[in-house]
Amino acid sequence: MFLAYAMAPGIINSQAKNSPPAIDQQKLEKIEKAGGRVMSIAQNDDRLEVDFHLQDSDVTSESLACLEGLKNLYSLNLGKTKINDAGLAHIKGLTALNRLYLQETKITDKGLINLKGLSNLTYLNLYGTAITDQGLDNLTALSNLKNLYLWQTKVTENGINKLKKSLPNVNVVAGWDQEQKK
Repeated sequence: MFLAYAMAPGIINSQAKNSPPAIDQQKLEKIEKAGGRVMSIAQNDDRLEVDFHLQDSDVTSESLACLEGLKNLYSLNLGKTKINDAGLAHIKGLTALNRLYLQETKITDKGLINLKGLSNLTYLNLYGTAITDQGLDNLTALSNLKNLYLWQTKVTENGINKLKKSLPNVNVVAGWDQEQKK
């Protein structure tokens, strides 16, 4: 659970003296204009959480261009937005990213290639997407991945077993559908 507080324009630069601001005002305004909400994960931590999922149903892949270059992004929630594979190209450089929520988006196997460099990713939610076993091959380099949510996807038990050979410590939640197939 995050200890978060909203980072309104007046609050964002009011951190301790001599510490760099978590995000500059111009970047904050671009994210908010695109429909995102920016929060710090804690008062004494400059890592950020950006949430698009409840803000506006019109968030698209183009909306994510505002995220490029964020060095301290810890969590990104894009669930239930209109993003697709093209949108993931905007986040492939966010190497500090730890948590990524892509549930109920138009993401497919093709887009997952953009996640290969996210080496700090520990949580990935792909619930309700068109991901298949083939797409899981793009996740094998995510050695820190601990939790992967795949229910209501096209992933099979064989695909999960293959992924677990590369990532033995990953906890895969495949949902009720996978439980029935066993």
